[in-house]
This record gives sequence, C-alpha cells and structure tokens, in this order.
Amino acid sequence: MPKTALFVKGLKVRYGAIEAIKGIDMEVFEGDVVAILGANGAGKTSTLRTLSGLIEPAEGSILFYNQEIGSMEPEKIAALGIAQSPEGRQVFRDLTVEENLKVGAFTVKDKKRIAEQFEKVYRYFPVLKERKQQIASTLSGGEQQMLAIGRALMSCPKILLLDEPSLGLAPLIIRDILNIVLEIKKEGVTVIIVEQNAAQTLKIADYAYVLELGEIKTHGPAQDLLHDPKLIEAYLGSH
Repeated sequence: MPKTALFVKGLKVRYGAIEAIKGIDMEVFEGDVVAILGANGAGKTSTLRTLSGLIEPAEGSILFYNQEIGSMEPEKIAALGIAQSPEGRQVFRDLTVEENLKVGAFTVKDKKRIAEQFEKVYRYFPVLKERKQQIASTLSGGEQQMLAIGRALMSCPKILLLDEPSLGLAPLIIRDILNIVLEIKKEGVTVIIVEQNAAQTLKIADYAYVLELGEIKTHGPAQDLLHDPKLIEAYLGSH
C-alpha cells in the first residue's frame, strides 16, 4: 500500500468575509505527482499557500505524514520537508543563480547534503550551472522558472509544491519543465502541481483534483480525467 504523504480534511480558507476554499478533502500518496487544476480564481494558489503555511486555515486539518501542520509557521513546515516554488517565480533578482540556490538550503545544516543538492539541481537544470555567477534578473523567464524550482529543491523536500510553473513560458520550455517534474518524482519526491495548463499537466500527473470556486468538482486518476472530453471543456478549457 502506498504511504499517505499529505491528508487534507475539511479545509476552509477565508479572506475576511470571502470563503476562498470551502471545505476540501485531499489525499496525496508518497511519490506521486498530484495536479490541482481549475480556472483563475478557483482557489488553487490559496490551497498551496495554506499547505506551505503562508495562509492559516480557517477550519480543517492538514496532516503531513500524520503530523498536524495546519497552524505551523512556514519555516517549521519547510524544515519538516515541504518546499514551494511560488507563482510568478519570485527569484531574488539582485542575487546570482548560486546565491539564490544557497538561500533555498537555509533549513539544511549538513554541508555535504547541500553540496549533493547543488549537484542534483545542476543535473536537472544544466543551464543554471552554466549561469551560476549570473544575476537572476538577467535570466530568461524559463531560466528564472528553473531557478525557482531549483531553489525549492535545495531544501531536500519530501513534498515539492509548484505553483503555475508554465505561466508565460513557450511550449518547448513548458515541456522541458514538466519532464523535469517526472525526473524529480523518480528520485522519490512527491510533487503537487497547480496549473491552468490542464492537458499537459494531466499527461505527467498520477492523480488530479479539479477546483471550481473553492470546491472540488471532480477528482480521479489523471489518465481518466485526460480522456474525459466533457470535463476538459467544462473546467479546463479545450487546449
């Protein structure tokens, strides 16, 4: 039986009087790629930000390997093994590639592990190795996205949260990044990926949840959802 890495029950998120997430349940198995899909404003980013501790849930439970993390500070959640690559990349623009990656390793005390993570990140993203002394703001959009993912990987996460990694990128770069997600999975990291680019993401995911206005409208094995034309049209756009 696969191990449950993350278990979410009755999760509600409010911004003032607005309920952005309306009591969702999710189960994420260790080593899976799980997609959270839906249109703009569906609550995808709010869900991820709650999992990483950036938003405190109004109600509900978030269990990470059976440990309740719903009211923990983000840095404690990061130290336990959940890392997020945020929407819009948000790299440290005035730092070099190497300095950005070092910041990602702030929770790791073992120098040998940090060196191993550097090697791993440079193996996934050879272009970052070539540009390690380059200032992050001078990188292309695709390279900045790779840097954001690489920075999140530097903390040796058990779960990697990716928020809209394909946003604003050319199709070839998107394909490369999604292929690297599969490489990351092969190394035993569980990945939760939030995307509007549904069809491409379903091809690499094991399981998917479709959110609409803060509620889960449907969920199931990614391959089943990929071959459901009604679902693609109704919630995911027909691309």
